[in-house]
Amino acid sequence: MITIDKLCYNSKLRYENAGEKFAFSVITLCICVMSRSVEGAAIVLAVTGILTIWKGGVPVLRYLKFLTIPLAFLFLSTAAVMFNIKKTPMDFLAIPVGDWYITASHYSFFYALQLILTALAAVSCLYFLAFSTPMPDILEVLRKLRCPGLLIELMLLIYRFIFVLMETASAISVSQKCRLGNKDYRTSVKSFGLLGSVLMIRAVKRANRLYDAMEARCYDGTIRVLTENRKPKKKIIAAMIVFDTALLIFAVWRRFFL
Repeated sequence: MITIDKLCYNSKLRYENAGEKFAFSVITLCICVMSRSVEGAAIVLAVTGILTIWKGGVPVLRYLKFLTIPLAFLFLSTAAVMFNIKKTPMDFLAIPVGDWYITASHYSFFYALQLILTALAAVSCLYFLAFSTPMPDILEVLRKLRCPGLLIELMLLIYRFIFVLMETASAISVSQKCRLGNKDYRTSVKSFGLLGSVLMIRAVKRANRLYDAMEARCYDGTIRVLTENRKPKKKIIAAMIVFDTALLIFAVWRRFFL
């Protein structure tokens, strides 16, 4: 079981209505991306973080570790937005390199900060959903929203095969280590290539066996998963409406009236 699955199955919010959590995450994410403001992104980042850690019971350090995963990509992508190479320095930062300057303006700095915070806030919305709702519950919500059945079944099978392939890869890796397959760089590269080829062959064979088993059980094009129906709570729905409405009003005011 991967870490995210362990966290969501042990979450204090695990047995709350999945539709409420899904709606809160998606609506808040959309408003956050639409607002494009530092303040709005900071509010969303703080609220979803508090809910995930305090209400969900996710350890603070574990949550922060997951939140730092996209930072490397964000810093590299926003560096191109923030910095320019010019012959004349700009008002925020200027590093001379010969006759040129690696320079940045106040506007580009705050624009890069806005992009980073907005992306982190959007990721935190998805983390709130992922750390509190198992995959079968999310797929059941998508089914109720009339998403195409083929898409839902593909997602379910991909989710299932993640664990199958991880288990198979782990067994092959242990076998290679027992045979000194990673004693130096050359053998490690060779072992990695063999692991990939064997994993591909076993995945195809496993998929064929799975399809034969489904056909033997009268597969009619629909994979049915047992889910628990939990009644939505009026207090939670009211709190969601109040928060998202206030966030939307703030986003509209911030974008069009300032």
